[in-house]
Amino acid sequence: MRDLIGILKDKLSLSKLTLLSNSQTLSLHLAVLRTTSHSPSTPPHHHHLTTLLSLGNTSRATANTLILSLIHRLHRTTNSHVALKCLLTIHHIINQGPFILKDQLSSLHPNGRRNYLKLSDFRDAASPATWALSAWVRWYARYLETILSTSKFRGGFICSSSCSVLEREKQQDLISSVMNSDLIGDFGSLVGVVEEICKVPDNLLVEDDRMLAGVMELLANDYLSTVNELLLRLGEFKERVSVLSFDDSVELGDSLERLMSCKATSLRLFCNRKASVEVLWEMVDELNDGIGMVHLGKLGREDGGSESARFVDRVVRTSEYMRFPSGRLRLK
Repeated sequence: MRDLIGILKDKLSLSKLTLLSNSQTLSLHLAVLRTTSHSPSTPPHHHHLTTLLSLGNTSRATANTLILSLIHRLHRTTNSHVALKCLLTIHHIINQGPFILKDQLSSLHPNGRRNYLKLSDFRDAASPATWALSAWVRWYARYLETILSTSKFRGGFICSSSCSVLEREKQQDLISSVMNSDLIGDFGSLVGVVEEICKVPDNLLVEDDRMLAGVMELLANDYLSTVNELLLRLGEFKERVSVLSFDDSVELGDSLERLMSCKATSLRLFCNRKASVEVLWEMVDELNDGIGMVHLGKLGREDGGSESARFVDRVVRTSEYMRFPSGRLRLK
């Protein structure tokens, strides 16, 4: 019965748009409506997504109207399937949309504040299934907010995992010119993306829900893209580790610890191991070793036991242990 009501709502919305919208914006509102229909467990149709993305690649005013229409539908709906489709559409815009559409999405909330998608209290109590889907809606909104706020902090969206070798080389050259403190902050923001990925709700529903399967597919691509971004920065840190200030190395150690805490969950979520993922964890271990050795060398040169003790205390707080090539040295 609820599905039938949803279909009727879509038809009523279509009729209302036809009557009230002007000829210049009608096609834009229709594109949003068709992409985010009430049909349950069916992800946005590829044709409808392609149409919406192409419409957004015309002018700034057109892109702004599309984004506002999409956000308006997201905020008004109480249906978990419609909300998920709106969020999926936003995700596709972030990953595949033209620059002008991404720009309008980012500029909609210039401060990049948390919960600007306003779904932290979303609940669809129509059935146990929609109640479970509501948890996915809340998490998905938080994740997309994290992606958007990270893009603002970094000055650009996370590079696609399909970036060319030339694009990677250009990005590496750019990273090599960034100051240590800024690079560490950039690295920490990327770790935040991995942390949010690992908070995904129980995925037992995924096998029986095509829409959630589509979310997980996009998430897997984001994870690999983030891994590639992290690898670029880990490689740069490896070159700089001996010249980092103590405060910078402590902050970097904190970010490495946060990343390591995501390892088990990420390996469980994404079973298909990629070489880049294996290299990531190896490089994290190596950098931890490097930071530990540099700290040990600096401590050995310090005069005065009390000063050294204070330094050791700060190092211990960044991690439970320091890694060395010969194994792990636990610090009690």
